[in-house]
Amino acid sequence: AAEGPRPDVWVVREEHESPAKHEFCRERGVELRVLRPSDLAAFPPASAVSDSPSAGRKKVVVTGCYDWFHSGHIRFFEEVSGLGDLYVGVGHDANIRLLKGEGHPLFPQDERRYVVGAVRYVTQAFVSTGMGWMDAEPDIARLKPDMYAVNEDGDKPEKREFCRTHGLEYVVLKRTP
Repeated sequence: AAEGPRPDVWVVREEHESPAKHEFCRERGVELRVLRPSDLAAFPPASAVSDSPSAGRKKVVVTGCYDWFHSGHIRFFEEVSGLGDLYVGVGHDANIRLLKGEGHPLFPQDERRYVVGAVRYVTQAFVSTGMGWMDAEPDIARLKPDMYAVNEDGDKPEKREFCRTHGLEYVVLKRTP
């Protein structure tokens, strides 16, 4: 019974549909919309974008959880895209749980990848396939970027060492709210 705006619609994936959710919505006058796999078929897969950078531009990779997506992420993407074509590794669900604990992620990896990929500064978003702070290591090997960019919060010794040993330029940007 929170104060503030009241939702008109609750949207859930088919696998999350339940009689309890239908009852909850019926009691509150909220429409429950269920997304079937066929409804999501029009959403582009992670592989829909080419791995080739635009002519004359560097390929820049960034990584993160992007679970509680906010304006700081958009600002970071905007700044990094000035360095080259931006490829964003979104942490897979099991790795986010490993790094952040139970209760995370808040949103499934495919939804987070879709949201990140919809940002105009992003050339391609992909779900990482490794584990730990360098969960995108296998993907970086495939993408062969010129640069790995982080903000001050994401500056980790593991990332610095990885870039040093793989000949990648490592850029640390100031965290801008």
